[in-house]
Amino acid sequence: MTADIVCSDFLHFFRSWVSNPLRVAAIAPSGVSLAKLMTKEIAALDGPIIELGPGTGVFTRALLARGVREADLTLIEYGPEFISNLKARFPYSRVLQMDAGQLAHADIFEGEPVGAVISGLPLLSMSPRKITAILAGAFTYMRPGGAFYQFTYGPRCPVPRPILDRMGLKATHIGGTMRNLPPAAVYRISRRKPLELSRERFKYHRREEEIGAAAKATDG
Repeated sequence: MTADIVCSDFLHFFRSWVSNPLRVAAIAPSGVSLAKLMTKEIAALDGPIIELGPGTGVFTRALLARGVREADLTLIEYGPEFISNLKARFPYSRVLQMDAGQLAHADIFEGEPVGAVISGLPLLSMSPRKITAILAGAFTYMRPGGAFYQFTYGPRCPVPRPILDRMGLKATHIGGTMRNLPPAAVYRISRRKPLELSRERFKYHRREEEIGAAAKATDG
């Protein structure tokens, strides 16, 4: 990628941030080090792959570098200012302009063929309802063993624990990078196994019993 393209992408991204800071949520595109971290667990066999909020295509290029076929990529972008560039740069991918919160109702795939979802969305600026809708939609198309990859500029996973528990999901921190503006961390979100769910339910009921016993002791 040439210096002219990098400069052009920065200006494009910065103007988008100025016009709508909550939707874009960063003043510059993600860096190469973050893109490598986001895609390090992805292989060509994981296709088809959905990318949410590709923006200028930094993660898209990293996916291609990992051997993923361009034709196996579905790029979901809400911002109209990014659409034409994405179509020009990745002509063999499928570029859809839509709200990621509507994924579950979009029927973009039959069944569960997707091996991974890469998300560049600013979840920290979204409501719990919106986050839940995005995850529900993504896992509608996810085959067993697939994962949702999300980066964040915050100190913990941007998906709140109650949402993960309610949806039977778990978040695993897979790394961080200081070589990004701003520094970022990446989480893998995946389905919990039945045994893990059983343990969580046991812990939950155990806490309920302990709370009930403490309340009785106080009443006594």
